Amino acid sequence: MLSLPFPDNMGFHPSSGLFSNIRSSETNPNSEECGTAMIVKAYPLGMTRVNNRVNGKDEGESRHEPCIGLEFDSADEAREFYGAYAMRIGFRIRTGQLYRSRTDGSVSSRRFVCSKEGFQLNSRSGCPAFIRVQRRDSGKWMIDQIHKDHNHELGLIDESHPPILQKRAPRAKKSSAEVLSTPKFKLTEVSQRPKFKLIEDVDNERSCSSGIINVKRFKKGGDEGQFKAEPYVGLVFNSVDEAYQLYQVYADGAGFRIRIGQLFRSKNDGSITSRRFVCSKEGFQHPSRVGCGAFMRIKRQESGTWIVDRLQKDHNHDFELQTGTHQKSSNASKKFIDDVNGDVNGGLDSLDIAKINYGSPIGRARENNIGSDWYRLLLDYFQTKQAEDTGFFYSVEADNGSCMCVFWADGRSRFSCSQFGDSIVFDTSFRKGNYLVPFATFVGVNHHKQPVLLACALLANVSEDSFTWLFQTWLRAMSGCRPKCIIADQDVAIQQAIAKVFPGTHHRFSMWQIRAKERENLRSMTEEFKYEYEKCIYQSQTSVEFNTMWSGLINRYALNENAWLREMYEKRESWVPLYLRGKFCAGIPINESLESFFGTFLNAQTPLEDFISRFDQGLARRRDEERKEDFNCYNLQAFLHTKEPVEEQCRRLYTLTVFKIFQSELLQCYNYLGIKTYEEGTISRYSVRRCGNEIEKHAVTCCASNLNVRCSCQMFEFEGILCRHVLRVFNLLDIKEIPPCYILHRWTKDAEYGTIGDIESGVSPQELKSLIMWSLRETACKFVEAGTTSLEKYKIAYEIMREGGIKLHWQR
Repeated sequence: MLSLPFPDNMGFHPSSGLFSNIRSSETNPNSEECGTAMIVKAYPLGMTRVNNRVNGKDEGESRHEPCIGLEFDSADEAREFYGAYAMRIGFRIRTGQLYRSRTDGSVSSRRFVCSKEGFQLNSRSGCPAFIRVQRRDSGKWMIDQIHKDHNHELGLIDESHPPILQKRAPRAKKSSAEVLSTPKFKLTEVSQRPKFKLIEDVDNERSCSSGIINVKRFKKGGDEGQFKAEPYVGLVFNSVDEAYQLYQVYADGAGFRIRIGQLFRSKNDGSITSRRFVCSKEGFQHPSRVGCGAFMRIKRQESGTWIVDRLQKDHNHDFELQTGTHQKSSNASKKFIDDVNGDVNGGLDSLDIAKINYGSPIGRARENNIGSDWYRLLLDYFQTKQAEDTGFFYSVEADNGSCMCVFWADGRSRFSCSQFGDSIVFDTSFRKGNYLVPFATFVGVNHHKQPVLLACALLANVSEDSFTWLFQTWLRAMSGCRPKCIIADQDVAIQQAIAKVFPGTHHRFSMWQIRAKERENLRSMTEEFKYEYEKCIYQSQTSVEFNTMWSGLINRYALNENAWLREMYEKRESWVPLYLRGKFCAGIPINESLESFFGTFLNAQTPLEDFISRFDQGLARRRDEERKEDFNCYNLQAFLHTKEPVEEQCRRLYTLTVFKIFQSELLQCYNYLGIKTYEEGTISRYSVRRCGNEIEKHAVTCCASNLNVRCSCQMFEFEGILCRHVLRVFNLLDIKEIPPCYILHRWTKDAEYGTIGDIESGVSPQELKSLIMWSLRETACKFVEAGTTSLEKYKIAYEIMREGGIKLHWQR
């Protein structure tokens, strides 16, 4: 509530947010009643009268402007007051940055800015105009900072697109007499039904006042011409966001709250196929929840639109009247509302994959998507971890005195990088939809073929500068370890940062994004084209074959001017399986992505208060799984299926998981025939084909002098394990043992301990030093962990380390 009296001849329309003329019978001698009767002229938002001047004076506009010291009962009222002022002056506003208390995490101040603030969209010009309100000890909110100057022209706001105010739940309705008797006037939400009966006729077919919801989709209800948002099975939306908005408006009107429920993904490409929006009282995870069964489910159609295919309207609890002071929205919807406030045409569509440039919103500048409260939380966590783990590393990017991106990795992750950092997945899948936390991970594959966490980050934005800083920080934290392959999004900023920081690293595009782009750009193509396209991409065996099929496809369907296909052809080495097979990717499948490391423990909607606990739980679960596999490797033995010495050799060296892969290849090799087709000196070439299948064949080249071998299937180059074709040739040559250069240390049982006696050749001095350092550090940590469990074990550990020190001639 504004702590500012209005002039006697000035009223305020509670539902429209606009001032209107109120004439009392005390000033009207012709009135039949005295002192109480009033005539109210109110105009809903977007229907303000232009011709409202009498004798050169504007009776319908307030002369009050925001000023330092002006108080409000809530931040929402401050926003609505600034919105009404903005509409009168000729600009729009949106919600800017918020600040939280370091004591209890509550919001302590908010900024409301001109809609043209920043440069994230082409329509924005970096306008500096804003107000900031701060919460006082009394609970009221006061303007403590203000900037009125704009760097763009001001003008009349288009009546069909009023400023978008943040939606809130409906408030208890008051009669006209109750409203008029109230000494102070409240600004209320845009989407609420007007509380005054309008004197002027309003066109029933005018667009929805929020400027967001398409009223053509809604059923008309009531007797005052307003539209009622009510979902029904078969209702179609252009996007998930549009469906969420409708259900939110429907819930507000009905008297319940909603949240984002379960989502379902395609087994083929991992894309979202359906979503559920549920009542906030669904489930029993919280005392306030009662297992309500009300929900709306939408399903994606082949056309790309979304349709309501399931709907349950019945609730098992009473509805409630939600007031502005008690309204609570879900954490996921909070990010959604912020996006809507950012743009008249906003909502999550502005960040949807169909409207991004290879994963990065177009024109995004160096804004910060990390709230200030996250820095406080993480820094406290980092300091605690550093006290427990001497190998813990973290870094915060500073930009003009402000905190930006955050990077961290504990000692175990840094040691894992020295062993398994040759092929990594840089997971920024938080950008697939709406998110509260821009959380990214660096994930590798350990010797059990399990995902292993190497590092984490919070991204202030998705600019090239942020990614460059992140990758450079990776090099500092990981003692200069550069991956051979990095799997990341097809994002221009990421591509440029990788080329700059990891010049020798192969950038493989994320398959989920390739699939999404294919659905978007090939949606209108025929099934025949899609079949030929798939055949070209996934069945080509040589570059000549691929180029021939691709050219034929482009010419046959007249797609020479298709910019997306032209771009994808130029980048073919980063996504076409034919070109990826020769790059070491630790066997991460080409046609699918590595599963999320944290699974259901952590995602882009995890709230601030749960982030650290869920992070630790998810990490602990993964490391428990790794310890179980370590235990199995040293206490269980796989069965041998042949009497080949190579099988016994690999069972002794490999982990159980990797040995099973090798064993399968060994058994399959007996189904192949090997024929020598070429020989010159020590070089021989064999044609290895499957028995009874003339089509499935590969060429194996072998050098007898040093046993260098190469197969056209390139399994060893891609996965680091010898294929059935090479094993067949070894069998023909009566080779009883796999050469050491073809037993990668990363797949052995000893990889966890970092022993480097049998490490493969070709390691640089810097990499060797890094491996030695992390191996010794990890071993020393195990001594410390074991020695602190009891006094007896401490004495044993100390004595062993003392004797080792004597042998190393330690200087005291």
